[in-house]
Amino acid sequence: MTQPALRTGSHDLTPSAELQAFMARDWAAGPLPGELLLPAARFTPSRRARLSGRFPGERLLIPAGGLTVRSNDCDYRFRPHSAYAWLTGLTGEDQAGHVLVLEPSGPSGHEAVLHVRPRSPRDDGEEFYRDRRYGEFWVGRRPDLAEAERMTGIRCEHLDEYGKLPPGRDATHDAELASVLSELRLIKDAWEVDQLQLAVDHTASGFEDVVRALPRALSHPRGERWIEGVFGLRARAEGNGTGYDTIAASGAHACVLHWIRNDGALDPQKLLLLDAGVETDSLYTADITRTLPLSGRFSFLQLQVYELVLAAQEAGMAALRPGASFRDFHRAGMRVIAEGLAEWGILKSPEGDLHRRYTLCSSGHMLGIDVHDCAQARSETYLDGVLSEGNVLTVEPGLYFQPDDETLPAELRGIGVRIEDDLVITEDGARLMSGALPRTPDGIESWMGELLDG
Repeated sequence: MTQPALRTGSHDLTPSAELQAFMARDWAAGPLPGELLLPAARFTPSRRARLSGRFPGERLLIPAGGLTVRSNDCDYRFRPHSAYAWLTGLTGEDQAGHVLVLEPSGPSGHEAVLHVRPRSPRDDGEEFYRDRRYGEFWVGRRPDLAEAERMTGIRCEHLDEYGKLPPGRDATHDAELASVLSELRLIKDAWEVDQLQLAVDHTASGFEDVVRALPRALSHPRGERWIEGVFGLRARAEGNGTGYDTIAASGAHACVLHWIRNDGALDPQKLLLLDAGVETDSLYTADITRTLPLSGRFSFLQLQVYELVLAAQEAGMAALRPGASFRDFHRAGMRVIAEGLAEWGILKSPEGDLHRRYTLCSSGHMLGIDVHDCAQARSETYLDGVLSEGNVLTVEPGLYFQPDDETLPAELRGIGVRIEDDLVITEDGARLMSGALPRTPDGIESWMGELLDG
């Protein structure tokens, strides 16, 4: 087999013939220890079977994706494509470049074949100690082909064999295949729900860590970054990391919906909007937002805005049940927001959509192995579809009063509030997965007080 070019650095030294010979001998076998079957492997065959049934007789290609350069010869940390992880159970950084192929088998079925880069041979070649991208002395041990089969229950072949295959439908370029893969993930199986609950529980711990760290963060010139770092520590310690870039937005930064610069100081008289989620090792992520008074107590105006958003969230949650339109919970929450803004005199009437100036976005989305899960699904099955038992989604209304918005009273400008929770649709309604974190003003103030005094 032809050895690929080594990915070495400009400052690496070329080994002598003597060193090459020395490196090629006296290595123990070192098989991976213990039971290798992945926990998700009990569920992946049925997932692949459902995909197979939608494309009879067609070769389907589901790549894990490739490494992306961050700077010069440094790559970003790799995360496999969600469809690949969902169908194989493989979620590690060592999956870069791998491809799952569903080969047509019989009149309507498929055989799954996983094309992987097995571990580097120690007695033939230099990749294992010289290649910075794939050498195991640089990035860690990969399974060999037999180990990969034991992990996944899928027949495995060397990645080199993939290049010899005829073309097929590629999930990264084929819109129909991408849509089907998203739609198949709309309803979570029991294992997925458990993984999401684990992500939520770890996220709740991360929010507790943040509150405990507030005194130190308040004294730092980049307090938002301190908050981000504290949560990130919990995410890396308990899981794969954060499921998305943490939003630690204080004061008027909370009016920037995806504020991830997190370079601001914290003002104890203002609010902190923290939108963060731990991603488990299985890549399922939570997505939770709490808006916290940095003083530990809401001011009168902060409380007024917070209670309106909370009422909107309660109305949205009450609309969740099997058979309800996906858009119903958003509509329910926005009715509350519009009526509240009209009562305050900000809007002349709750009718129409002028309230969107102050809410900006939808009130929730599907959640799973992606934070905005199933995003390639067709509108008729997702946005214009109905809820079913096993859907997991967020409910996250918000009010964002921009600091330069002259339609608002001056005292409201620069206040941003979002409350976001994760729920799973059940047989007769919805279960709040993130209920361990308080949502009411009294609950938040008591919770913060206990953590700060502890």
